[in-house]
Amino acid sequence: NTLYFKVVIFDISLSVTHTLKYFYTASSGVPNFPEFVAVGMVDDVQIDHYDSNTRRDQPKQEWMKNVTEDDPQYWDTNTGNLMGSQQTFKANTEILKLRFNQTGGVHIAQWMYGCEWDDETPEKNGFDQHGYDGADFISFKLKEGIWVAAKREAEITKHKWDQDETEIERRKFYLTQICIEWLQKYVNYGKSSLMRTELPSVSLLQKTPSSPVSCHATGFYPDRATLSWRKGEEELHEDVDHGEMLLNPDGTFQMSVDLKVSSVPPEDWSSYKCVFQLSGGKEITTTLDKNQIRTNWGNNTAVIAAVAVVVLALVLVAVVGFLLYRKKKGERWRWKQSFNPSLCFCFSLNDKRRRKR
Repeated sequence: NTLYFKVVIFDISLSVTHTLKYFYTASSGVPNFPEFVAVGMVDDVQIDHYDSNTRRDQPKQEWMKNVTEDDPQYWDTNTGNLMGSQQTFKANTEILKLRFNQTGGVHIAQWMYGCEWDDETPEKNGFDQHGYDGADFISFKLKEGIWVAAKREAEITKHKWDQDETEIERRKFYLTQICIEWLQKYVNYGKSSLMRTELPSVSLLQKTPSSPVSCHATGFYPDRATLSWRKGEEELHEDVDHGEMLLNPDGTFQMSVDLKVSSVPPEDWSSYKCVFQLSGGKEITTTLDKNQIRTNWGNNTAVIAAVAVVVLALVLVAVVGFLLYRKKKGERWRWKQSFNPSLCFCFSLNDKRRRKR
């Protein structure tokens, strides 16, 4: 049967927020892992990589090689800066271990900083956060120009950094000016990849009549997207199970969200909608409708019935063939016995030798 899908697409012109983030990680006591790793991310796409084993900053996107057009020494300069950061992080990790009264074991120190910029408004923001052993340690409040300690052990660092007004002004200038300028350059270098959008194919799936209905969206890009169930204009949270976002072989993404329909009266189904929204304002709405749900249990009955018919037909053919075989064998045997063997060359069905007349 042909399934008809009612899909409504709303085009809402929204601005896009771009982000530039750097992640530094220093580890102690982790076997077979570099003691220092640094990566840069533009719109959650990795652009470069440095670690203490290779000791070289390297591009992770083909379009990042264009950066040398504006700065021929870009990779050499970054490599030198990161080598310095590596030594600083190693020393800071030892200080933190003393601060937390630690000696051996596995310990991780992390630093994440960067900025975000709206491509249609002058809005911009910056962030600078430090963590230790998987928990917040200290963070920078850009507007106030102060550090916030997340742990008692960070109070010493907070007081020291708050008193360095020159460093605070330099940090604010970097996060609001230099970082934004580089983010705009990176977005321009990789706009053919970063700015592309692909809308998904949306389907309603159900394993059995009592199973939840899964709204499945696949083939979309970028991964900055949401998928939800709504009743009217209200987004549902109860009886809803969100699946994780997965990467397709072609570089696009897929995800699904399940809705438990066992408690939904049939007359209310039309008020439930699955809504996919892509960053940039694309919205795809699919109404909950039995005629739209793709299942395999409904077709199983027909398949089983067809198989049963085929098997029954084969059994009947086998039985009829066997009866005919027995009948012919009996007739031939009686025919042989009714004649004088000396007058003809007669043979039974079991005699496989060829005879000459």
